[in-house]
Amino acid sequence: MKFLLVLALMFVSVLFGMQQANDGIDRMKGFEDNNFKEALHVTESEGGQVELAVLGNDISSHDIQEKKAKLEEMKAYNFFSTLGKKLAEGVSSLSNKMIELITDLIQ
Repeated sequence: MKFLLVLALMFVSVLFGMQQANDGIDRMKGFEDNNFKEALHVTESEGGQVELAVLGNDISSHDIQEKKAKLEEMKAYNFFSTLGKKLAEGVSSLSNKMIELITDLIQ
C-alpha cells in the first residue's frame, strides 16, 4: 500500500513538474505558444461533465471502461496478484497448523 502511495505521489509530482516547466517556458518567452500542451488540463462542460486531458490526450471514463473490459476479456495474467494469493494461502495454512499444534500441546 505504501509503494502504491509513493508511486502515485511520484506520478503526480512528475505531472506537476512538467506543468511548472511549461509555465516557465511561457514566462521566459513572454507569450503563449499553442504548440505547447499543458501536462494536465481539466475543464467542465456546459452539461456539468468534467473533461480531462493528460499531455494533450483526452481521457474519458468511457475510454477507461473500454480498456478495463478489454483487459477482463483478455483475462490478463497478473504475476503479483497470483503471488499475493499464494502467499496468503501459505500464511493461512501455516497459521492453521500452528494453532492446531498449540491446541494439541495444551490438551
